[in-house]
Amino acid sequence: MARYTGPSCKLCRREGTKLFLKGVRCNSDKCAFDRRPFIPGEHGTAKRFRKRLSDYGIHLREKQKVRRIYGILERQFRKYFKMAAKKTGITGENLLQFLESRLDNVVFRMGYAPSRKSARQIIRHGHIQVNERKVNIPSFLVKPGDEIVIKEGSRQIGIIQEAMEASTDVAKHEWLEVDKDNFKGKVVSLPKRDQIALDIDERLIVEYYSK
Repeated sequence: MARYTGPSCKLCRREGTKLFLKGVRCNSDKCAFDRRPFIPGEHGTAKRFRKRLSDYGIHLREKQKVRRIYGILERQFRKYFKMAAKKTGITGENLLQFLESRLDNVVFRMGYAPSRKSARQIIRHGHIQVNERKVNIPSFLVKPGDEIVIKEGSRQIGIIQEAMEASTDVAKHEWLEVDKDNFKGKVVSLPKRDQIALDIDERLIVEYYSK
């Protein structure tokens, strides 16, 4: 499947906010967004973000921002929206719940990868087990009670070790349990909206697809 392979920092600049696509680098002085806080292409200007957007533009940008945070293409994102609309409850919250339940996001949230992009790579290379079975599909949706484990032969991989040492906010995700000493974690429950600490207005996305 085709996927964006260009500079990650350019996506943050395009959306006018940090999407934290490169892990700890986003909080360092190497962050391109902090050094060049303007839309790509406006080189040499001191102008910050953007011209006044129409209502449609506001809805579109919010949808694009969420897509880029989770690294999902439009076709798959629309699929999640349709699933969320059919599920009982608030559509916007259901959508975020599906996105958070992706295995690549869960591996990232548990601190086993510095970013969702790295988590996808780790999963595709067969380093992750779910309920004692190898799963190499990043979009696999986890359920409450699922146990996610780093394979024993993969626990010394540098990117996993570095991510675990650098991760400091794992405890904030109350819907997950993580046992770093044994390289495993458990999905306690599906996340509620107040447990998803992202600057997102999901109502704008619902309105975008409802037009």
